[in-house]
Amino acid sequence: MNRKGVILLPILVVLIIISLALSAGMFYLYQKERAQNTQLQGQVADLEDRERQTSGKLEESKKTAVELQFKLQETKSKLDSLTDEFAREKSAHTETLNQLEQYKSDLQQQKSLRQDLENKLKIAVDEGKKINEQIKIIQQQKSELEEKIKNTESAGSAVELGKVIVNNEPAVSANNFAKNKPKPAVKEKADKKTAPPQAKSLEGKVAVVNKEFNFAVINLGSKDNVTVGDEFLVSRDGKSIGVIKIEKVHESMSAAGFAPELKDLIKENDVVAQKAK
Repeated sequence: MNRKGVILLPILVVLIIISLALSAGMFYLYQKERAQNTQLQGQVADLEDRERQTSGKLEESKKTAVELQFKLQETKSKLDSLTDEFAREKSAHTETLNQLEQYKSDLQQQKSLRQDLENKLKIAVDEGKKINEQIKIIQQQKSELEEKIKNTESAGSAVELGKVIVNNEPAVSANNFAKNKPKPAVKEKADKKTAPPQAKSLEGKVAVVNKEFNFAVINLGSKDNVTVGDEFLVSRDGKSIGVIKIEKVHESMSAAGFAPELKDLIKENDVVAQKAK
């Protein structure tokens, strides 16, 4: 009995020690688990607090998002309005540029027309000066001729200045023509046959040629019985060039128009002969 008690006592002691060790371990684990639970509860509380804060921030963010959405919609509407206005402004600007280009083109055309008119006016002035110079020369020649006629008449000279026959009428001398006294033409005698009187055409010369307006000035006028509508044949060295038609008559010269294709053919000092009416 004692021997069993002696054997059981150490076993009992060992069991007690093991039990104490297990109890201490369990208590340690319990305390550790409790501390972890306390820590976890604190973390959970912290997370819950953060969640509440996050939820609040989320609500605020939702409200901000809604406001931003409204503002975005309003901005988009304004942007569309500005886009339409910009398109209208661009269209108006394009139309204005087109009108400006048209105005520039019209202005350039007007400038060109003005320059052309100025050139034509300058040419006309130059031609006018030339015509005036020719008129002065012709008037001077006329004055000299009249002076010679007067001197001849006063001296009783029978000098005849040349016969001029117009429109198949009888020939008259320049002296008698100056006195307005017609004289019958003298018939020429032929050896074999007596030919009918042949009327010599009135002849003159081209004094001035105006290529710009297609007319020429000849040294024949009303004193030579030239009238508006008379036609003259222009020739040079016996070769026919064309026909000119009297449009304006002065005393000692006339202006005659001609076809455009003759403007480079007719020249000064070309011979003009009146065509039969």
